[in-house]
Amino acid sequence: MTEKFPKNFLWGGATAANQIEGAWDVDGKGVSVQDLLTGGTLEKPRRFTAKVEEGAYYPSHTASDFYHHYKEDIKLLADMGYKVYRLSINWTRIFPNGDDEKPNQAGIDFYHKVFQECHKYGIEPLVTISHYEVPYHLTEAYGGFLNRKVIDFFENYCRVLFESYKDEVHLWLTFNEINTALMFGGGYIQAGVPVKDGDSIFAPVSHDMVQNAYQAVHNQLVASAKAVQLAHEINPENKVGCMIAGSEVYPLTADPKDVLMAQQQMEMNNFYCGDVHVRGAYPAFAKKYWREHDIKLDMDPSDAETLKNGTVDFYSFSYYSSGAVTIHPEKQEKVNGNMSSGTKNPYLKYSDWGWSMDPEGLRIYLNQVYQRYQLPLMIVENGLGAYDKVEKDGSINDDYRIDYLRGHVVAMKEAIDDGVDLIGYTPWGCIDLASASTGQMSKRYGFIYVNRHDDQTGDYARTPKKSFYWYKKVIESNGEDLD
Repeated sequence: MTEKFPKNFLWGGATAANQIEGAWDVDGKGVSVQDLLTGGTLEKPRRFTAKVEEGAYYPSHTASDFYHHYKEDIKLLADMGYKVYRLSINWTRIFPNGDDEKPNQAGIDFYHKVFQECHKYGIEPLVTISHYEVPYHLTEAYGGFLNRKVIDFFENYCRVLFESYKDEVHLWLTFNEINTALMFGGGYIQAGVPVKDGDSIFAPVSHDMVQNAYQAVHNQLVASAKAVQLAHEINPENKVGCMIAGSEVYPLTADPKDVLMAQQQMEMNNFYCGDVHVRGAYPAFAKKYWREHDIKLDMDPSDAETLKNGTVDFYSFSYYSSGAVTIHPEKQEKVNGNMSSGTKNPYLKYSDWGWSMDPEGLRIYLNQVYQRYQLPLMIVENGLGAYDKVEKDGSINDDYRIDYLRGHVVAMKEAIDDGVDLIGYTPWGCIDLASASTGQMSKRYGFIYVNRHDDQTGDYARTPKKSFYWYKKVIESNGEDLD
């Protein structure tokens, strides 16, 4: 391995507004789909409630209170040497209902302050426009992205962002993990597709739910293409990327049927949305899937041209683990964990949360995606979920996280040596946050442990973990010092 990381490589970290900001009803902010989701655990799923229930825990309501601590949080990121910070804008801070005639100036002003603080330290903002933060009013009144009217509301929202932050933000992502709505019933949090009061959010159990998910994602793909064109029109310096939930899928055995099954899962999980974002059209296997599963998409005649003209400038993705598949039940050991199911890979170790730890899978995925698209790639989520222990002296010795990250940084370097144009890396949860799947705090990803320390004021203490100092060293050496 001789190739080094490029001199301009974007080292940083990533968060989402709904998992970090808190202040859910402050300064004119409206209710998002996240604000009506209760917390959960590995065993107990999160629930949607049509109204906030007294005594129930809603993680987005307080999160780690970035809204009131953004200056000290960004200072911590600067202390790590970050070159880029991936964050999201909470749609309901800008348009409280989503279909408002005018934006909320207090929300616009807040992100001005955040971006100015980033630039103060030489940190480039990478902004996700919609990261599981659809205004709940759009769900209730329109059916979320099931309704084509929401495409127009999203385009209006994007126009306000691109014009308001024209001189502050030049790197954008349209929809976070757009493919998750198709993978495990994430249509509510991803696209605002309605669910019933009291329902769990990760359970596709009917044809209607699947049909709705594919329709909503189609409308989001159209909305994304419109946003790309608008971003380029308002400022030609803007670069807009897609964001895919990436995962390598292996055949468990050498049986050709297992190989075919793995190929088909890779296509539907990773390339269904990726092909539309990058190539501007649906692949042939998508149309076959629609026929076989009786999926009927409502497409406007103009959609094909919109998708063709709105392709992205770079491809970004999350990567946490890989999967395995087989048609042989007698060879199958089941995986049961947080948002993970299926066949256990006997060659890999698994985390406390049931996710495989597979750095080489990242290298394989990088090579596969780059050869398919020949477009700059960026890893915008990666990390290890674990039960971090705070020692008596206040330190957090998360060597297991360092080991996980070291393996993935090595895999990135090897992929660059393979010829992949990899431009950046923002591991997930630079500040500990509430997870999308369970809503639990401080038990998943992050270099900075956030803990409430004053019950009267609701203030939060911030403690760097051992991995904080390790990652700082990696950034300073541009990936050369991995000891």
